[in-house]
Amino acid sequence: MTSQESGRLAGKVALVTGAGSGIGQAAAMRFAAEGASVATLDIKPELASLTAMMIDKEHEGQSLALVGNVADAVEVETAVELATAEWGRLDVLYNNAGVDSSGSVADAAEDDWDRAFGVNAKGTFLVSRAAVRHMGEGGSIVNQGSVAGLVGVPNFAAYCASKGAVVALTRSMAVDLAPRGIRVNVICPGTVYTPLMEPMLRARGGGDLEAGLAKTLLKYPIGRLGTPDEIANVALFLASDEASFMTGSVITPDGGMTAQ
Repeated sequence: MTSQESGRLAGKVALVTGAGSGIGQAAAMRFAAEGASVATLDIKPELASLTAMMIDKEHEGQSLALVGNVADAVEVETAVELATAEWGRLDVLYNNAGVDSSGSVADAAEDDWDRAFGVNAKGTFLVSRAAVRHMGEGGSIVNQGSVAGLVGVPNFAAYCASKGAVVALTRSMAVDLAPRGIRVNVICPGTVYTPLMEPMLRARGGGDLEAGLAKTLLKYPIGRLGTPDEIANVALFLASDEASFMTGSVITPDGGMTAQ
């Protein structure tokens, strides 16, 4: 049997936002490897298409590349409608799309605050609102938070606040959607080495990426940063029926950062 018939997400339809790179791409590939048909949504069409082509080539799975800004309600509705028109339903949503920010409350730009909340918090809300109309019992929503939503991180006020909002939204969604048989959980990773993290690492190192990386590693008892595949594995578990008794949970794959 192929993975489409025998995997942990066999027969399910998944939508991954921010699927063009990093954790989103890793999760889309992992979901496909476990049997899901995967819609890859990204603001950059070439990246959405790249991940879809990788799925088709490596896993002989069903994929659909979608383009849209998760902070735009019209674009979100269009993307979700296209995905459900293709396969008739939606079983899994991974709200992975996100943006970084910079600055403390004393000097952060208002535009940066609006962008962080628009994508990280509002985007999670908009995609979830569109998706649940097509989800039935057994559906799973996985939101992307951050340890920055649980602890303070210097000079990232907007990012911390927006990811904290995602954690609170997850708990509210879990309570609201439980009677419909839809589970909602949030992953709050520590620093994962992706292109999104490089500006933060450079800033922490005073413009030096390696210095910023070395300084960051001091916070992690495990002695390294995470990888996209490691977070994708957590997302897979939460998306699958193996996590059937979990909803409203905050999962922290963070190399021990928040244990200190």
